[in-house]
Amino acid sequence: MLGNAITTGVAVVSGAAALAGVAVHHTMTPTTQWYGKTFFGLSPGTKQIALTYDDGPNDPYTLRLVEMLARHDVRATFFMIGRYVKQRPEIARAVAEAGHVVANHTFNHPLLIFKGNSSVEKELESCKQVLLDAAGPHSNLFRPPFGGLRPGLLSFIRKSGLEPIMWNVTGFDWDAPPVEFIEEKVAGQMRGGDIILLHDGGHAQMGADRGPTIAASERMIRRYRGEGYEFVTVSQMLEQSQAKTPGAAVLQIP
Repeated sequence: MLGNAITTGVAVVSGAAALAGVAVHHTMTPTTQWYGKTFFGLSPGTKQIALTYDDGPNDPYTLRLVEMLARHDVRATFFMIGRYVKQRPEIARAVAEAGHVVANHTFNHPLLIFKGNSSVEKELESCKQVLLDAAGPHSNLFRPPFGGLRPGLLSFIRKSGLEPIMWNVTGFDWDAPPVEFIEEKVAGQMRGGDIILLHDGGHAQMGADRGPTIAASERMIRRYRGEGYEFVTVSQMLEQSQAKTPGAAVLQIP
């Protein structure tokens, strides 16, 4: 009896530990649906790509990136940190005026899995307000810093009027690696219908070197256009997805 009880207890503890491990893994997995539905791209094989850039606006690299994208007539999606928008509103405004999608990436870039709903609400609303002040009406798209998710977070974000957006391809460019490294990382994950995570800024400070990201982005545009891909914004991609499967709506925050 005692032996059976001990065995059962060990099994329960082991099972709970394994479940906890799985849950922790999913908090930082961008394509997970463990905590609720998120959008991270279209069906594999779709001949569209969405370039996304996090952690701007960043002087001088965000404007250099906008200039490069303009040369190729490509529109991208920029998930901006509110405190940087407050510092350099004219950069955020220029991004919007160039036809790119401007989106919410919180005000201070905290890891939201450790924040309560009141703190999350403050981060979302503060970023939303500075984006409105700088760029006017903008998308309702939101990307959680570091891709961190927890139970209840996605439903709270949607109740705040925002649509959570993740990614399925990562450029691993946050520490300014060589251009070839970024290119190879992206190429190894591509399957069509992709949302690519890149960075025009750095969450730690303004001025992060994003020269390699800009150069790699230009190479990607040339390469994948040559392979028949079309570059679209996340808003365009999401609208296509919702036309097939009704659900979240792409809104403008007035």
